[in-house]
Amino acid sequence: MKILLKIIIRFILFCFLTAVTQIGGIVYLLSLIISKKWNKNLKFKTLIIFTSFYLFSTLLIVPLIAPIFGREKVKHSENINPTNYITVLLNRNYVRPKLNELLSQTEKELNGTNIEIHYLDANFPFINKFPLLPHLSHNDGKKIDISLIYETENRIITDKQKSVSGYGAFENPKPNEYNQIENCLKNGYFQYDYPKYVTFGKINKDLVFSEKGTKKLIQSILKSRRLGKLFIEPHLKSRMNLKDNRIRYHGCRAVRHDDHIHVQLK
Repeated sequence: MKILLKIIIRFILFCFLTAVTQIGGIVYLLSLIISKKWNKNLKFKTLIIFTSFYLFSTLLIVPLIAPIFGREKVKHSENINPTNYITVLLNRNYVRPKLNELLSQTEKELNGTNIEIHYLDANFPFINKFPLLPHLSHNDGKKIDISLIYETENRIITDKQKSVSGYGAFENPKPNEYNQIENCLKNGYFQYDYPKYVTFGKINKDLVFSEKGTKKLIQSILKSRRLGKLFIEPHLKSRMNLKDNRIRYHGCRAVRHDDHIHVQLK
């Protein structure tokens, strides 16, 4: 019974690590093999082996192999950075080169402003159609989520966010705005506002949504011919008076997009 329980726990761990990081499950299996063959009585031996091997793979090996699959890491710069570096450690920061070009062009369009690009989940490094959970479509290197822009009560644009993860800090519809969220929830799409459970903590509660800053960011993205679609919640599209037909509604089967912007290539 103990052996069966051990196998079940290891299987669950393998699945979880694979779902969250793509390479974690394989690294875990290799760590178990190495730990078993390494005849040294060391506390937390398997954990130490896994952590060392995982970091080595994530930081050095994966970036070298990813281009074979047509992907590369999001290129960081002074104004392009992850909202949370956990995204990088979990290998959720890979895109096709053309998406890096789109981000670089957007950065240039924003030159002279104090608006920065902070990205959230992009894609895993390997294999098309491999799901980046919980996202429905981040599986081909063409998609990336970008944080909204916020400002202080004095209307000074800041690079700070309102949640640790970057997700789940919603900019709700105003009373006079169309409420797509309520419509989806009433029709049984219970998952629509689930990102509220993955904030990992609300922060900077004094910040407010920057309509001007977010609109400028979106307009800069829209200048790229490489852009295929941009998803944002309908009430924000209307509030910012955005008319481009590449700005689409993502549907109730996805999750609400008033906490981030979804960008994807053609």
